[in-house]
Amino acid sequence: MEWNNLHEVLRALYDDMMPLAGDMAGVAKGLAGLGALFYVALKVWQALSRAEPIDVFPMLRPFALGLCIMFFPTIVLGTMNTVLSPIVSGTHAILEDQVLDLNKLQQQKDKLEYEAMVRNPETAYIVSDEEFDKKLDELGWMPSDLATMAGMYMDRQAYKIEKAIKDWFRNLLELLFQAAALVIDTIRTFFLIVLSILGPIAFSLSVWDGFQSTLTQWLTRYISVYLWLPVSDLFSSMLARIQSLILERDIEQLSDPSYIPDSSNTVYIIFMIIGIIGYFTIPTVTGWIIQAGGAGNFSRNVNQAAMKTGNIAGAGTGSVAGNISGQLMK
Repeated sequence: MEWNNLHEVLRALYDDMMPLAGDMAGVAKGLAGLGALFYVALKVWQALSRAEPIDVFPMLRPFALGLCIMFFPTIVLGTMNTVLSPIVSGTHAILEDQVLDLNKLQQQKDKLEYEAMVRNPETAYIVSDEEFDKKLDELGWMPSDLATMAGMYMDRQAYKIEKAIKDWFRNLLELLFQAAALVIDTIRTFFLIVLSILGPIAFSLSVWDGFQSTLTQWLTRYISVYLWLPVSDLFSSMLARIQSLILERDIEQLSDPSYIPDSSNTVYIIFMIIGIIGYFTIPTVTGWIIQAGGAGNFSRNVNQAAMKTGNIAGAGTGSVAGNISGQLMK
């Protein structure tokens, strides 16, 4: 199953579980009705005790919240998702515009890099079997020629080992990169489902005098979590554009016949590590857009996880670099 299919599964999961919010309406209506009784009685008693006219307008608040609870999936969730969905569509369109066919660019780069190494007499025998056989035919059977043959075999094997290690490490980072995006999307879907199903309870509690801030906190947290996906799309589009620019620069350099290629993918690996760590900063960035309280511990845990991921990735990079250096020294 592809990564995009996994994200689509999460979208379908949210759509399937959103109607469950209606099952909580019965409990929420009873709690809201009791709260409305005390709320209206308190307002009437305060007005009578002060010999003031009864203000009817504040008493309409429990009835408005009651209507929202009765039709919560349609009025509340449907309206909020309809208002916020254009933001998701807009950021996804930006992602589609920025994402080029990276596989084609990578294949074009590999082809040009192979051609450039074949043009170089010092590296042609390493990547090309024909050039390797041709150079062996040119050598004789003198002791010096045998030493040269042994060196050629060692250089060829060292190149294959180095390339295999780099490809493995790059594939590992790409896997971690996709996994980080899936983790953020999974946590987002879980938070939205919990907020949606228990939303009627939050609305019913806000009817009670002294708990009015519950409604505001629920709205801000729902919007904040919902915006994780647009922020993630913007971050992904930035990373995709960076990868495209790196590949385009390499292709431009390899198009020069006098350019000697460097097989190192250090820049690409560094940006992959930055991308893995950056995905875990999405909740913090979303908190800058809309302030939602109560997420301090989560943000702190996410930042600690990002730091640990960066340390592991950095240690892995150092280990791979050490192995490559040791192979080359041998």
